[in-house]
Amino acid sequence: MASIVNPDPFTTRPEIEGTFGVVATTHWIATAVGMAILEKGGNAFDAGVATAFTLQVVEPHLNGPGGDVPIIVHDVKRGRTEVICGQGPAPARATIAHYKSEGLDLVPGTGLLAACVPGTFESWMMLLRDYGTMRVRDVLEPAISYARDGYPLVERACATIQTVEQLFRKHWPTSAAVYLPNGEVPKPGTLFTNETLAATYARILSEAESGGGGRDAEIERARKAWSQGFVAEAIDKFCRTREVMDVSGSPHRGVLSGDDMARWQPTVEAPLTYDYGRYTVCKAGVWSQGPVTLQQLALLKGFALDGLDPTGPEFIHLQIECAKLAFADREKFYGDPKFSEIPITTLLSDAYNDERRKLITEKASLDLRPGAIEGFGGVVKLRRAEGQREAVGALGAGEPTVGRFGEVRGDTVHFDIIDRDGNMVSSTPSGGWLQSSPIIPELGFCLGSRAQMFDLEENQPGSLAPGKRPRTTLSPTMALRDGEPYLAWGSPGGDQQDQWITQFFLRHVHCNLNLQEAIDAPAWHSEHFPISFWPRTARPGVLVVENRVPKATIENLRERGHIVEVGPDWSEGRLTAASRVGRRRRAAANPRGMQGYAAGR
Repeated sequence: MASIVNPDPFTTRPEIEGTFGVVATTHWIATAVGMAILEKGGNAFDAGVATAFTLQVVEPHLNGPGGDVPIIVHDVKRGRTEVICGQGPAPARATIAHYKSEGLDLVPGTGLLAACVPGTFESWMMLLRDYGTMRVRDVLEPAISYARDGYPLVERACATIQTVEQLFRKHWPTSAAVYLPNGEVPKPGTLFTNETLAATYARILSEAESGGGGRDAEIERARKAWSQGFVAEAIDKFCRTREVMDVSGSPHRGVLSGDDMARWQPTVEAPLTYDYGRYTVCKAGVWSQGPVTLQQLALLKGFALDGLDPTGPEFIHLQIECAKLAFADREKFYGDPKFSEIPITTLLSDAYNDERRKLITEKASLDLRPGAIEGFGGVVKLRRAEGQREAVGALGAGEPTVGRFGEVRGDTVHFDIIDRDGNMVSSTPSGGWLQSSPIIPELGFCLGSRAQMFDLEENQPGSLAPGKRPRTTLSPTMALRDGEPYLAWGSPGGDQQDQWITQFFLRHVHCNLNLQEAIDAPAWHSEHFPISFWPRTARPGVLVVENRVPKATIENLRERGHIVEVGPDWSEGRLTAASRVGRRRRAAANPRGMQGYAAGR
């Protein structure tokens, strides 16, 4: 008689399943904090806020308070899915003329000129106020405790600090004071503290609780302490009075002000959606790169993917060729819709994608081929990578993400949470990582560098302008199945995010892999199109695959014309995912570089 014990295929860990709730994050401490909030009676949104603040502390090389965040939520009470845009805009003094007057043709990838309005704190307070149930103390105390009392520093954080060690010593002494304790790069496992950051959040909490009143009054006072109080004052002073070395090779003062912070608040909007069979996939708007997942699906809908081997050449080739077309459109059309009309309805239409699909053949394209929509889009310029990417790490430049052979300058963070009532949250906080700009000494954190995504040329969808949002790569995802909220997932990884997000979904939908199997499966990414980060270069035709992709597949892909580079076995992506079906809650998380990355679930 055949054994029925362990009949499922091997996975690096089981797909978690239960009925109470699930939390999947990129760090085990943040996962524990999120679950603790659920166990105390909080909902998914309360857990998300506490998780996010904790991630700022325990993964400082990947995100920070000075960064930005998109959040997708499904609120059972409201009965709808919504997007919170926590992408702060360019400051009022951030004009193309100013940057040109500084002798720049690109926004630097580091330093104060790369800073937009920090979007995270206000966004988490909005989520707590409008969707959560708990008080400010409940969601801030875990982060304060870990920042004050210490947490084990993961290997990737130490490696990132080592990469920028000389930058800190020579040019950013306020960062050296925090991240080079006793004048040395900390070793993995060091019990690391940031007492100034703990004091910043403790002061916000104290001011929030100082005036009495209920939960909403506390949240409002916390917001004022951040955007109109001592936090904004310290940021304003630092940008006005400090000249900071950046990747341009020259020091610059910032243009971000306290007034910029006081004027900005996050917004709530409906997600962009695309129907793919029985699924409705939800993404943030064209101020993000999120719609490239929807565009890939609109192209892939015309191919028979059911039954294809998820590590076979046809599966990989089709996904990559569709990604090339979608990302080419990202370069030409995407931007802040508050500043220019973006033809997203056309980009997702059957007629447009039926024509675009005809460009895909059995051979790999080596050209960047955006579509043509009369009256829309900018001019796409292709800057070829010629060694710059390897050089920028020591200056902290670019988005800290997986390199072509799996080397890591850092990354971003992500989490997915579903509670027992079915509330869902998916979010990809990023920016303000320790290597983006110097630590503001009164606050214990640095500003972000998202403005590096702007163009310093006029009349482009991505042209720099005061109050304009840069096209962020941050891209959480949700999907409904048969009209019911079903799946939340995402990954850090800059331009790779919506490649890995799409691959995961295809493996789950067409190959019937469960959440953990779909994450564990061999993965890949294209470097065909311009990266979103300084120095904005591309490597046409380059396809990077994990070494676990079968050798026969790699050879076939090369025969098709792909320039295939093979990375380590487990080097592509940091996906997490969570799903709900009836009372069942499931979750899965990335095993790649687990000790160094600290994946948790």
